[in-house]
Amino acid sequence: MNAHGPFEVKLSPQPLGFDAGDAALARMTLDKQFHGDLEATSAGEMLSAGTDTPGSGCYVAVERITGSLHGRRGSFVVHHTGVMSRGAAQLAIAVVPDSGTDELVGLTGTLAIRIVDGKHFYDFDYALAAT
Repeated sequence: MNAHGPFEVKLSPQPLGFDAGDAALARMTLDKQFHGDLEATSAGEMLSAGTDTPGSGCYVAVERITGSLHGRRGSFVVHHTGVMSRGAAQLAIAVVPDSGTDELVGLTGTLAIRIVDGKHFYDFDYALAAT
């Protein structure tokens, strides 16, 4: 199955839990509002690292999404891994196994993010295990 629609995201810088020295490390909280086939909110945390080379760096994040997916209510957790190598991006976002609750128990899938003219969109390919 596939779900898609727009979303808004708010990133809020947070202090690191350690002294990073001169490293370009950052920590942020995520606050998202999903619309379309996924009507939900999410909260999470992101860690990122930049380098001296323009367009290179990485981030990891974990977020809990709560709402309805094609009318099925519940929550689930996704994990992000993003790597930029001199402007070439690789991004993987997947549902954490066994994280689905309520009507989303057994949810699996991957989520893709597109940014068009500064606006964010998601494409979520997913499956629900038969219960």
